[in-house]
Amino acid sequence: MAEDGIRYDLLTQNALRGVVREVLSQVQREGLTGEHHLFIAFDTCADGVSISKRLKEQYPEEMTIVLQYQFWDLFVWDERFEVKLSFTNVPERLIVPFDAVKAFYDPSAQFGLQFGKPGAANDSARQHMASALPDVVGEQSDDRGTPEVPDEESAENDSVEVVMSRPPAEVVQLDSFRKK
Repeated sequence: MAEDGIRYDLLTQNALRGVVREVLSQVQREGLTGEHHLFIAFDTCADGVSISKRLKEQYPEEMTIVLQYQFWDLFVWDERFEVKLSFTNVPERLIVPFDAVKAFYDPSAQFGLQFGKPGAANDSARQHMASALPDVVGEQSDDRGTPEVPDEESAENDSVEVVMSRPPAEVVQLDSFRKK
């Protein structure tokens, strides 16, 4: 990528993290309406993440939470959110910076965002979300068989994948619009 001082990749990620922030702020104010429920995958090792030792041992790298029926005390700030959830009948408080979020998905709206770098560094998040949501978030391929493998140049750039469609879902990778 040419160094022209404008990091559109970072600006795009920040803007789309703002979507996650705004959705959670709305849920904080109004609760979840209709059939909405939210899957949020995050890096448990990221700076600012606070989870119990028990959860950290169970989810050493990544964790996906679902906000649907049993969550409480959701608080949203500019840089992070906090929520209480129950894990095997044990209430836990989680603090998650928006920079730690790897994926966000609302199945009722068929809307999803996936943050991070393509390639090996993001494979576990991609596979995790693809297995949880096989028809909406996952790797794309031309023949629907073998997933595309990004070249080394694109693997160095941050990317955001946006999913917003009705079945069959289509993943749009913003890297394809970048000047190389």
